[in-house]
Amino acid sequence: MADYAQARRAMVDSQVRPHDVTDLRIIAALLEVPRERFFPPAKRALAYLDAEVPVAGTRALFKPMVFAKMLQAAAIGQGERVLDVGCASGYSSAVLGKLAGSVVALEEDAALARMASEMLSELGAANVSVAAGALTAGSPQGAPYDAILIEGAVEVVPDALSAQLRDGGRLVAVIGRVPMGKATLYRKLGGKLTAVPLFDAAAPLLPGFAKPAAFVF
Repeated sequence: MADYAQARRAMVDSQVRPHDVTDLRIIAALLEVPRERFFPPAKRALAYLDAEVPVAGTRALFKPMVFAKMLQAAAIGQGERVLDVGCASGYSSAVLGKLAGSVVALEEDAALARMASEMLSELGAANVSVAAGALTAGSPQGAPYDAILIEGAVEVVPDALSAQLRDGGRLVAVIGRVPMGKATLYRKLGGKLTAVPLFDAAAPLLPGFAKPAAFVF
């Protein structure tokens, strides 16, 4: 039987800490949440690889290092409200639940949403609620959010998501298609988003987040 606790520790020590992730709350959350539980049984042995690991179809979880650095950039406070866009099987939301006051885990794939609900319930993540719906539409019922994380690559940040971010809030996403992506931190100030590029990152493009095709004469 695989020693997942040891694999989790190795993930943190070899993939996360060496990339300047120093927030002890993030380290503790990554060590506590059993990442392997959020994969189908046949893929659990891959859960701690230094890679984007598919969960279903084209949907995958971020590399642990990318996810941890995005969490650190989001600087989530203990009482804050967070929207997790494209939560997939729910791993990211489970980790966010250790950091935030409350989390809305948004997923449009019905099978993944069910998996996320089951796993989060089994793990007792009482401050995380799963919402089903289009990822690009966000979850306006819970807005405004202090932070929004987008769990996959995007080419554009929809206006609907920026509208659900409170003034002074943060949004973190990977902008650009594989293999050229950039993790980016957005802040909403005076109703407008300002962007700060963070580090190179790549991930599968989330459905609905492709840039509209330009009209050519």
